Amino acid sequence: MPAVTPANPLTLPRLDRLGPTDRPRPVHLVVTAPTYLEGEGFQVRRPFPGLDLGIADPFLLLDHIGAVEYAPGEAKGAPWHPHRGFETVTYMIDGALEHHDSTGGGGYIADGATQWMTAGAGILHDEVPPAWLIQKGGLFHGVQLWVNLPAAMKWTPPRYQDIGASAVTLLAGFDGGALVRLIAGELGGHRGPGVTHTPIAYAHVTLPPGTRFETAWPRDFNALAYALNGRGRAGLERRPFGEGQLVVFGNGDGIIIEADDIQDSRARNLDVLILGGRPIREPVVFHGPFVMNTRDEIFQAIRDYHSGRMGQIPPTRFDFSQIHGDRGGAVRAEHPGDEEKRQGA
Repeated sequence: MPAVTPANPLTLPRLDRLGPTDRPRPVHLVVTAPTYLEGEGFQVRRPFPGLDLGIADPFLLLDHIGAVEYAPGEAKGAPWHPHRGFETVTYMIDGALEHHDSTGGGGYIADGATQWMTAGAGILHDEVPPAWLIQKGGLFHGVQLWVNLPAAMKWTPPRYQDIGASAVTLLAGFDGGALVRLIAGELGGHRGPGVTHTPIAYAHVTLPPGTRFETAWPRDFNALAYALNGRGRAGLERRPFGEGQLVVFGNGDGIIIEADDIQDSRARNLDVLILGGRPIREPVVFHGPFVMNTRDEIFQAIRDYHSGRMGQIPPTRFDFSQIHGDRGGAVRAEHPGDEEKRQGA
């Protein structure tokens, strides 16, 4: 796993373990991620949506792609499609993606880098594997997270952040065993490089076999842990979980995760995404690539997309055969119907 890893984690700043009066968060439930086909036909594991959106708020969607070894010609991406009303955060662990958008933003995301795209009022973009990966094949492993925007921020201008692997804040667990890559938010007084509109924390933690990770967690944030690979246990109750499973924590002052003493041959360590945020608690209408607060706003988004108000695909990137809606097929001016999901205030 080439996600940024220091030569000697023992030299990193350490996060404090929980104090004697801190109450560890219990495990509320463990969710096994269903599998879906996305984009041009690549497979993703998606732990949410699927559970109550109120549990994940302010997060809307988590897609885990891989780890998969592509043969030549097999690598696929998500060609040009629109978004409005939220942010997409794409974290590449292995392999690479190229991003282009209608504002001129874009970059090459590889081996521990993150792209943070604020769709806001509306944007068109694509995410495709580079030509060398399509031609030669290779290992591919990444995650995309959708972060909701509150109603007051849904019309913010689009923004693109290119967070290179070297910019990620590196920390160690209380005993130096766990490696923490802090992408956004704050842990133990240390901040990640991602600039967020919605208060969140987002980190990739690697736990070698038998390692225990503890960290304080804001009481007004929810707390989730998703296993990228390996096996471990969560909370004081030591609830088992493993690759492709999401741990939902209850209320408390901090979280505890342990790696099993023996891991299987596919993964030497337990790798988890730790994420949480302050719930927005606003109505959500979720239709394909648009996430707004009302049905009327969804209809407006569809009209704006078809009339070109979300930007134009640069001529050098234009391909009529690849224009389609993300997360649910072509974007059509129709009633959202069963595709919408609502979250009460």
